Amino acid sequence: MAGSKEIRTKIKSVENTRKITRAMEMVAASKMRKAQERMRAARPYAEKIRQVAAHLSRANPEYKHPFLVKREAIKNIGVIIITSDKGLCGGLNTNILRMVVGRMKEWEGQGKGISVCPIGNKGFGFMSRVGARVKSHLTGLGDTPHIEKLIGAVKVMLDAYVAGEIDAIYISYNHFINTMKQEPRMDQLLPLSGENLEATNGPIWDYIYEPDAKVVVDQLLVRYMESLVYNAVTENQASEQSARMVAMKAASDNAKSVIGELKLIYNKARQAAITKEISEIVGGAAAV
Repeated sequence: MAGSKEIRTKIKSVENTRKITRAMEMVAASKMRKAQERMRAARPYAEKIRQVAAHLSRANPEYKHPFLVKREAIKNIGVIIITSDKGLCGGLNTNILRMVVGRMKEWEGQGKGISVCPIGNKGFGFMSRVGARVKSHLTGLGDTPHIEKLIGAVKVMLDAYVAGEIDAIYISYNHFINTMKQEPRMDQLLPLSGENLEATNGPIWDYIYEPDAKVVVDQLLVRYMESLVYNAVTENQASEQSARMVAMKAASDNAKSVIGELKLIYNKARQAAITKEISEIVGGAAAV
């Protein structure tokens, strides 16, 4: 059994660790509330522009945007992967990367080329290590994502699609369900079709375009892509802070249990030392 001094040192070390995890838990709880507010604020715009895009995809305008044209053969696929910049958030990043790698293996087995656009340091580091073809990347979003930062990396993928280098684009992220549950998800961004979009209430209609269809549709679909990516980033950040808060709470609870066990061991060791000293005194007195 370890000596009393070593046990006291371990208890002090675990107590210091518990202070850190408790502080990180409270910080994550504060950031989680703000991240959820941003996520909820982004949802109405994303849902409305999704409805407009759904009407547009089912209508018959005089101008057909490349995003609405389905490719006959899918030879190259692009994947936008959204992860966190920091760790200590449980299995959040592991789950999304495991799902993406599984889909990539399926596509590779079908002979399709794959290009990736990681958003987040964890995803970029993982894709670099496994030797994936990184088309563009973005790290260091911070706690408050701005769509201006996202446009550059996403535009590289959209331009590659328009140029014919990529035939389909998917986006993967962690969908926020509640504080205790986050679901890894992969959605198809391009090509757009009515089946890929949420169902709209009521009949499908076309629009009157001013000054002309090309200008309006080009701007609308680019904004639609940006809103989808921004919405996915806000969902992932809310999931990240929730997962980190839960992970740090579990770490704090485990540290508390370890401290209790170490204190019990310390008390046993201390009692054994006292008993030994008393036995030695009694033995010495008896010998005299």
